[in-house]
Amino acid sequence: MDKLILKQICELQQRGEDFALLTILSTKGSTPRKAGATMLMERTGKTFGTIGGGCGEAEAKQRALMALDEGLCCNHRISMLNDVAAEEGMVCGGVMDVFIQVFIGGQNGV
Repeated sequence: MDKLILKQICELQQRGEDFALLTILSTKGSTPRKAGATMLMERTGKTFGTIGGGCGEAEAKQRALMALDEGLCCNHRISMLNDVAAEEGMVCGGVMDVFIQVFIGGQNGV
């Protein structure tokens, strides 16, 4: 994991703030990033790191905000397959499974 992300996690936990850690668990086909890539997202939407950018990352950020509101960790599948990708302007053509780990008040969610 990136040092900047680790540093930010420590700072957010010390301040007791909500945030989500998004980690790519697996990929199929062509994707911008591979398994293990991480991104930290504060409740404000500010991010550190990337899981690929573009529409796929925007979708993951929206789901992370929902997970923060729910206070629950979750898995989310991002499909960048041809029919979906063409509509959204994606060019990768793969699928990414992303684990969204939530921290409420700096503590790990359920």
